[in-house]
Amino acid sequence: MRHASFGILSAALLLASSAQAADVAAGKAKAEICAGCHGDNGISQTENIPSLAGQLDQFIQWQLVFFRAGARKNEQMQPIVEQLTNDDIRNLGAYFASLAPFKGGKDDNPELSEKGKQAAAGRRCASCHTDTFVGTKAVARIAGQREEYLVKALHDYKSGVRSGGAQAAMADVAYPLSDEEITALAHYLSHL
Repeated sequence: MRHASFGILSAALLLASSAQAADVAAGKAKAEICAGCHGDNGISQTENIPSLAGQLDQFIQWQLVFFRAGARKNEQMQPIVEQLTNDDIRNLGAYFASLAPFKGGKDDNPELSEKGKQAAAGRRCASCHTDTFVGTKAVARIAGQREEYLVKALHDYKSGVRSGGAQAAMADVAYPLSDEEITALAHYLSHL
């Protein structure tokens, strides 16, 4: 717990010092190690790995700090983020935010998307992720995200497997979702 608290304090200090300009070029160079999983230009081609292109700067920074502090756990991310400095994190956030996000492809199941749209309205997803689901500040962009990743993330929030960040708020939202609602919601959001 102490380690996680230090990580959160570290994140607050990192973001407070964000007045120092981030170096997008340095972020791009540092992101070469990310491309193996998160894809070239931040567009993931790997199942259950999120795309990072177009994610908000603060969201990326917070998630990297949560991983680095151990508040958010992932076996593949841990050894990578342990090596990141605060400047690296700031630069990576700026770099991924500067990239054009993936635009959802042609919707092959509009009926499922309509059910997902209703689930999003019923769970008030837009109250945090905005009406267009592009996120704001430290809240994730979920529009155009990989469909199977969204399913996995919602199941992880629902079961309590995922921690760090907005875990409490997302657990409250995800817990009452049925498997059918999760599938529909992920389909809808991935095609925006």
